Amino acid sequence: VQLVESGGGLVQPGGSLRLSCAASGFTFSRYGMSWYRQAPGKERELVAVISSLGVITKLADSVKGRFTISRDNTKSTVYLQMNSLKPEDTAVYYCYARYRDRDYWGQGTQVTVSS
Repeated sequence: VQLVESGGGLVQPGGSLRLSCAASGFTFSRYGMSWYRQAPGKERELVAVISSLGVITKLADSVKGRFTISRDNTKSTVYLQMNSLKPEDTAVYYCYARYRDRDYWGQGTQVTVSS
């Protein structure tokens, strides 16, 4: 299993970014996917979850109304659209999958929100 994130960067407050996570090594369309983030000095936290077919999504209260999670099963890719970014969104964002009772993480992509 391999998860590869991309799309992070430096953005001003109020700006937008779209993160992508390309998955391989398992039947992507059969599994839910998640995005987590970890800010400096803080624990990793769950940001968004999407079901295998994309019908069900859940977002952390801190990002509701600003972030959207989606997926394209034809491309084995999950996305995190982040709008109205705030400095407190600054973190390393990780893609996560649980497959055959094991946890898999991407390498992470840095998102920095600063003027």
